[in-house]
Amino acid sequence: MYYICNTINGHLSKFKTINIKEPNIIIKSKTKQAEKMPQKLIQAKKIFVITAVLLIALNLYVFATAYPETYTPSPGINTSGSILAKDFSAYYVGAWRLWHNPSQIYHFGALGGAEPVTAPYPEAYKYLPSFLVIVSPFLSLNYQQALTAFDVVQFLFLPLMAYMLYKLLGNRHYAIGLLVMVVALLLPLPIGKWGLSPSYYWQWGEGQAKVFVTFLLLLSFYLGNKGKPILSGVALALGFFDVRFGLLAIPLFVMYNRKNLKVAAASVIASLAVSNGMLFYPGMGTGFVNMVFGSGITTPIYYYALIPFLTLIALIVVNFRELVASFDYKGAFSSFTHAEQNVK
Repeated sequence: MYYICNTINGHLSKFKTINIKEPNIIIKSKTKQAEKMPQKLIQAKKIFVITAVLLIALNLYVFATAYPETYTPSPGINTSGSILAKDFSAYYVGAWRLWHNPSQIYHFGALGGAEPVTAPYPEAYKYLPSFLVIVSPFLSLNYQQALTAFDVVQFLFLPLMAYMLYKLLGNRHYAIGLLVMVVALLLPLPIGKWGLSPSYYWQWGEGQAKVFVTFLLLLSFYLGNKGKPILSGVALALGFFDVRFGLLAIPLFVMYNRKNLKVAAASVIASLAVSNGMLFYPGMGTGFVNMVFGSGITTPIYYYALIPFLTLIALIVVNFRELVASFDYKGAFSSFTHAEQNVK
């Protein structure tokens, strides 16, 4: 601080105070730890990218191995041993029925008439009807073309899943992130002719939708983590078509949306109601209830179901402290979570 005095004819006319900020001190010498941090981040990112590319390349090999299976009517991994069309037939025929015979969506078996033929007969549809709206564009192709296209679209989701996992697990040790990525993108378990991964072999071979549901659930978490609760709720509602994994995803959904939970919850409830309002169509709701309490609750966890199941379990384990903190509103477990600041 210094003073400036202006004088006119020897008389003091102005007296002004000027504040001078002290110059910023630039510290040129950094600690070794600070120097290594950016390098570690760059190294971790490179490892993630290389691992993701390798896993997706290996999954492409599994895809190629499973491709002939898509043309072969067989019992597959059906526990009853019955020879059926591929699982995709349930979505394809179900989508056709949605627009032409809605009350029969949950009917098991072929109805004949103008309905698409999937020999010997189609699998039963066991999801919420909202998924059939998503599948409907594939009706512009014949059954076999649609199955292949459905698999290809899901395969293209794998790089996006890798990116979202990287963002969700960026603050973790890269070894943990890599482990979760291996589970989500390949799930290797070499068993005989099913190649590197029986889960992905049958995912592609049956034209299953488990990559689709995994992608939607990860998208919901990613959007919630980015502070976009409305879109996060919409993504979870769309991923809720397989209710089992939608329910399992709720704790993670709450954790990633804990700062905007009321908005996120309202979004998912509204989206579920709108996208599945067709259940009030005569016969459709009854068919859904009969399916749930019939074959729905007895459906086993097949190999392909392990893709979303183990991915969600891995994320729950990795984020266990944060999950406890998200539900511990009274701070009873703050000594365990070390996250009192996140508890509201």
